[in-house]
Amino acid sequence: ICPVGTLLGLISKVSFLRIKFNESSCSRCGRCSVGCKSSCIDFLKHDIDVSRCVGCFNCINSCPDKAISYGIVNFKRKKKTEIEKTQKSEEAPDVNKRRIIAGSVLFMLGLSGYLKAQEKSMPKPTKDSTVKENRKYPVCPPGGGSLEDFNKHCIACSLCITACPNLVLQPSIREYGLTGIMQPVMDYHKSFCTYNCTVCTEICPTQALKPLMLEAKKLTQLGKAIFIKDNCIVKTEKTACGACSESCPTKAVHMIPYEGNLVIPEVTDDICIGCGHCEFACPTTPYKAIFVDGNAVHMAAKKPVNVQSDMKTPVEFPF
Repeated sequence: ICPVGTLLGLISKVSFLRIKFNESSCSRCGRCSVGCKSSCIDFLKHDIDVSRCVGCFNCINSCPDKAISYGIVNFKRKKKTEIEKTQKSEEAPDVNKRRIIAGSVLFMLGLSGYLKAQEKSMPKPTKDSTVKENRKYPVCPPGGGSLEDFNKHCIACSLCITACPNLVLQPSIREYGLTGIMQPVMDYHKSFCTYNCTVCTEICPTQALKPLMLEAKKLTQLGKAIFIKDNCIVKTEKTACGACSESCPTKAVHMIPYEGNLVIPEVTDDICIGCGHCEFACPTTPYKAIFVDGNAVHMAAKKPVNVQSDMKTPVEFPF
């Protein structure tokens, strides 16, 4: 039941047959790195991440200097080179790294006060939500086309999971069933899919995630947001909220009048793209008041139109 990509990654670390560099012949033109489907070649350092290499041999075919080949690796020579690099790094400490660490510490010290102020303004539920999220389908990444096609071509290599800048892609456990273990799935409890990002569609080596232009990705409906009114703190605690609406990039989630000065979310399915901003922003626990139910087949959403609402935002709105 072990996914092919994970198994190959483990075997590659101990394999003596690998793609290797001939450093004396290499002109560092970078063509091998451009042709690499897995983005695992650092041509400047003559280094190949063998755990992510899928053995497509594009690098060998694209090298004009014939500096890359496939064969037995001399581990003794490699070990000696690594020792020399370690000695050099000990002799010359990285001053820039120290500056970055020092700057980050100072930045976090200054940011902590701001984050505490933000937390005070965020609505905090005093009761646990009771209605479980009834998710019929998991949400697979953009470019997958459909759950069937995605599961058929994905080899669970984890390249998209590693490359995802927002860490919304997580290895699946039960979402796709037994045969889909470790394949990437959108986990909107941990994060959300960035509206202006197509990194996962660009890095997939098997076309399980097909490349998407940014404008096409913005109109690809991965799923639809489902609102659970009985979990929303506007109803259960009579507290002003609106985190889901504020975070929605297409304004598919918008606020409508509820009781008195309170407003409550409503979802427009046609322009919802299932990015998960609303689900991640929702403060209710353990179950969200709004969640994304995946589409078995990805659909095309309508282009959102910015319409000025006649409804005024309450003065005590928490954001």
